[in-house]
Amino acid sequence: MTDIVILGAGPAGAAVALGLRRLGHRVTLISEWRRFAALEGVSVRVLDALRSAGLRQALTEAALPSQRQVSWNGQHHAQNIEYLLDRPLFDRGLREDLRLAGVELIEGRVLRVQSSANGHRIEIDGHEPLLARFLVEARGRQAPAIGKGLRGPETVSLLNRWQGTPGSTASAVESLADGWAWMARRADGQCYWQWTVDVASAGLPGKAMLLDYCRQRRGESAVARGFFGGEPELDLQLHARSSTAILNPQVCGDNWIRVGDAAMAVDPLSGNGIFQSLSSALQAPTVINTLLCKPERTALARRFHQQRVEQLFLRFARIGRDFYADEQRWPDHPFWQARRQWPDAEIAHAEADFNALRIELAPVLRDGFVDEAEVVITEDQPLGIWHVQGVEVAPLVRRLRTEPAGQVLAGLTVEQGRRVRGWLLAQGFKP
Repeated sequence: MTDIVILGAGPAGAAVALGLRRLGHRVTLISEWRRFAALEGVSVRVLDALRSAGLRQALTEAALPSQRQVSWNGQHHAQNIEYLLDRPLFDRGLREDLRLAGVELIEGRVLRVQSSANGHRIEIDGHEPLLARFLVEARGRQAPAIGKGLRGPETVSLLNRWQGTPGSTASAVESLADGWAWMARRADGQCYWQWTVDVASAGLPGKAMLLDYCRQRRGESAVARGFFGGEPELDLQLHARSSTAILNPQVCGDNWIRVGDAAMAVDPLSGNGIFQSLSSALQAPTVINTLLCKPERTALARRFHQQRVEQLFLRFARIGRDFYADEQRWPDHPFWQARRQWPDAEIAHAEADFNALRIELAPVLRDGFVDEAEVVITEDQPLGIWHVQGVEVAPLVRRLRTEPAGQVLAGLTVEQGRRVRGWLLAQGFKP
């Protein structure tokens, strides 16, 4: 019987494994290699999150900076620097990070998982079956579904990859009448063009004609022609994958947990997929530690993970909705019409109102376990804020309703005072 088994060695699975090792748990991770070489655009924020998760070897050679161009709603401009992440190199680095941390890694395809209250039996291609006390599902969108969850408009992304002429590193995003495209080229001439469309309204041809159809659509785009230069596309390949936003109905049990895209997978326009995967994975080791070592807090730990995943999903979905709404040229096309209205009409960022802040008892992460504490509930943080710069904010908010600010904040250090005052002002506090 193995203590903890993680299925999947992507960023989410690797981050959970490293977090569990830091908490003293033995971990076995099962994964097969990625079948398609991909390139992903990430921000500095994502790189920082990967480093903080302990995935340093994975970033050693995998990220290349590029200037990102955006063509949206008829406007053209240069955005911030985007980093192009070479997934084969990144995946090799992930495995090295895992090895250095003492995580046992089994390379193989999971054939079957049988789960019960007593544990999990995992059948692996080419290996003996493995028994686990606790299971972490981190196989992304490939993880088996567990019932009907919340789904966005059905979406597919068609990734084209080919060899072009070596040149400068760059990336771009373009909105189209029936979808949008992300494109990138590396200094070695590797080129990528990913077209995201609506499954029902795209009118895509059969599989045999799909590659030529993508080439035709790419040639019709002035942005793509200018970006790639109209050069021959050698060794052109196509990879189709679902990019429908999906929230699983249940993401945590007494002896299992789902993280990353296996818990929630969002539309690629909502932000970077790696950052979204890490958002749920970074909290998971503490949740697992609580489930294993403090069973009396099982309900609290499960509630924490479920609520956090649901809230993250809705936040990312609303960000994507607002990006879609920014494109005004084709309001009646089914692609844009469906996505500018989903998941709801709630505003992504509400106006701050200090008088509307509430103090409630809620699950928090404390000393490696899920615990309960008083938090401040805001419009943007409905699950609550516990600390700012190491200072509990609930007692401060309570006192500020009857005492002068100078008196309430008098005992803080200079840095704490600066950060807490900044947070209070952002919540609409008027000194």
